[in-house]
Amino acid sequence: MASTKERIMDTTAGLFQRYGYTGTGLKQIVASANAPFGSIYHHFPNGKAQLGEEVIRHSGRMYRELFEAIFAAAPDVETATSDFFLGAAETLRQTDYADACPIETVALEVASTNEPLRKATAEVFESWIAAGTERFRAAGLSAHEARGLTIVFLSALEGAFVLCRASKTTEALEAAGAHMTAAVREAVT
Repeated sequence: MASTKERIMDTTAGLFQRYGYTGTGLKQIVASANAPFGSIYHHFPNGKAQLGEEVIRHSGRMYRELFEAIFAAAPDVETATSDFFLGAAETLRQTDYADACPIETVALEVASTNEPLRKATAEVFESWIAAGTERFRAAGLSAHEARGLTIVFLSALEGAFVLCRASKTTEALEAAGAHMTAAVREAVT
């Protein structure tokens, strides 16, 4: 069974994913996590700000691990790229377009208003870029090419999430995935 802190963090991650940082209240978190209100301040003495930073970093690690697992399971980076975008589209469909990227959701909302959370989201994105760069370098690209391709990959993915949520269709993820798969194919051949 998950500890109270784990339940709070997991619940908060899901709420941030759907409602963002400012759209998620502490009462909503403890009610959804089935936790006493005081447990927020017991585990996160600096309140929602500390909880937000920890949840962003925790969620970022989980999504990086998902990325790495998808790439490790695929026979090549081209297939992994396609699988990643198709999986993201399927997740959106299954969640009625509510569960996109929690890091992107928070980053869009706080980038110019909350410096600690902006830094946390930037650190997560940089860790994802580093992971993608390693994968594309292993496929034969130079460090510069691999980093650039990863930045485009991430930009296409996150931009497609925004368009998909707004339009309630996976068309943007499918188009971005097809173009990224072609770009990866061209880069590694």
